Amino acid sequence: MTFQGHDVIELTHGDAFLRVAPQIGGRLLTWTVGGHEVIRWPDAPDWTHPAKIRGGNPLLFPFLGRHRVDGKVGAWRDEDGTVYALPVHGFARDSVFSAEVDATAAKVSMTLTDSDATRAVYPFAFRFSAVFQLVDSDTLEISLITENRGDRALPYYAGHHFYFVLPHALRSETTLDLPPSERRDQQPDGALSAPIPGEPQYRLDDPRIQDRFHVIDAVPAAQRTATLHTPSLNRTVEFDLRTSPTPWYSITTWTEADDSDFYCVEPWLGLPDAIHNGAGLRWVAPGQSETATLRLKVRFA
Repeated sequence: MTFQGHDVIELTHGDAFLRVAPQIGGRLLTWTVGGHEVIRWPDAPDWTHPAKIRGGNPLLFPFLGRHRVDGKVGAWRDEDGTVYALPVHGFARDSVFSAEVDATAAKVSMTLTDSDATRAVYPFAFRFSAVFQLVDSDTLEISLITENRGDRALPYYAGHHFYFVLPHALRSETTLDLPPSERRDQQPDGALSAPIPGEPQYRLDDPRIQDRFHVIDAVPAAQRTATLHTPSLNRTVEFDLRTSPTPWYSITTWTEADDSDFYCVEPWLGLPDAIHNGAGLRWVAPGQSETATLRLKVRFA
């Protein structure tokens, strides 16, 4: 279908539908359940600069967050000492993905493979896929699959960047329940802060969670769930991370400004600069792949 003058893919299941755009980073644009918009998408975004659009779900790959080499943001150093440029949150969200659609199963798989452009900043042969499926009318399952198609170990730590619809005036009533966690952030010099024991629940106007990482890597799989609840919207979003073959490392909370009508809750496989600090850094052996899966369930009541 056409959306905002661009070709997109739309999937439906009952009274739910989602739209994705493979050509702008394999991005989930909107997810609507029972007539309620869950994932925010702006009315007049600049499709020529996908990384700057505040909406949808940008895919963060191969690395997420900010990286520094000798104090300079936007670079990383490999084990051999070679320095490569890399934009914040990686290059996937600005890349063109291919797509395969299974309309019967309400499923779309979008894939990015290495190219001359990616190898210039990330010298590895890979296949990165994002599979979105409407499991039922209130549940969305997403799998991120990273395959090493080269002959040496591949480093990565991918993630999501969900922009949930939330009028800024409702932050003070909206709660986020988290599993046992440690709260961290990235300091101005790029270093990670020391971990602080996290709270089981936060309100979204709490300054302690602005641009914070809630590390859950030590939590048993059975406890890896989170819940976002906004009474005035009668909306609850449940994050189920329990059955992921590759364990999620953290959940990040962020918004852009005091008057932004969205709030981001983002499951990540690592922390910023993990290629240098090791916090969540993952390695995939040649010929192998890893899958990280989550389910989002929305209730309106």
